[in-house]
Amino acid sequence: MKNLFCCLVILSLLTSCVSKKNQVINQNILTLRDSYCKAPFKYNYTNKIPSYNSDSIIAANKELKGTFSDQSILILNALNNLDEVHKIITLKKDSSLNAQVKVLQLKSVINSKITIALTELDAVAAEFDCEGERVAQIGNYVDNLNDSRNNKMILYSIIAGASASIAGGIVKSEGWSNAIDISGGVLGAGFGLATLNPKGKKVEFIHQRNLLRDIWNEKLESPNFPPFIWYMYTEKKFSNKEQHSIISSMKERWLHYQFDDDKNAADHSVIFSDGGYYRANDLHDRAAMLNQMQSATRTINQNINYLLLDLDKLIL
Repeated sequence: MKNLFCCLVILSLLTSCVSKKNQVINQNILTLRDSYCKAPFKYNYTNKIPSYNSDSIIAANKELKGTFSDQSILILNALNNLDEVHKIITLKKDSSLNAQVKVLQLKSVINSKITIALTELDAVAAEFDCEGERVAQIGNYVDNLNDSRNNKMILYSIIAGASASIAGGIVKSEGWSNAIDISGGVLGAGFGLATLNPKGKKVEFIHQRNLLRDIWNEKLESPNFPPFIWYMYTEKKFSNKEQHSIISSMKERWLHYQFDDDKNAADHSVIFSDGGYYRANDLHDRAAMLNQMQSATRTINQNINYLLLDLDKLIL
């Protein structure tokens, strides 16, 4: 009986330690539940998206093709800087000091628009990064909750088996001894089966400003993105093969890898809602999707870098 009592005391102490650990984890989850990544000041961007009639824009500015790539021409149009470029080309024919000063002034106007575009890119990429980190942190906490629960069940299983063996050795009656052994085995098996929970625990996670929803719907239905960034996401000319836009290609990958080609499941996923109860796998999927959009956003810098190089060629 003394050995049995010791086992029960150890079980009680271990349960108490795990309970305190879970309380700390739950407190941390509360601090991560609501977003701290959104900008403190809401800027009301205009809803006007640049024209998607790319072929007509390029054809109307064919005299620029000797200096600018098609993508650079489209970016200049999106930033409303085509007029400045045409004026620079005209002024370059005049070698006077006054003309050179005007060229520099016009280039300054173009550079100002490009700087704003670059800061918009950085801001959107930073929010994707922040949201990805926030989701990853809470995903790790849920993993810890699941691991803690499984460890408890394994521990209970071991103690149940050990307690049954000790009790069986103490009891003299063969019938009672067999009953205790059987009960201990069933109890231990029950705790073992309890660890086989493929979905694990759930946690509430809120994201009313959902950056991924507009991407999935392929519609700018919120003020989450500046019009220029959305144009770069959705104009096919800025993708590698120019057949699908950046977000259209991204959506195809998400559907295949995150949702196993089940569009109905994707459309009703908590990932594209205002938030709700997440399991660990959903949190890890959301973190991966946010990180992928962060990378896609940063690649747009390459297009703007090429535009700056083209501008230098024009001025020089």
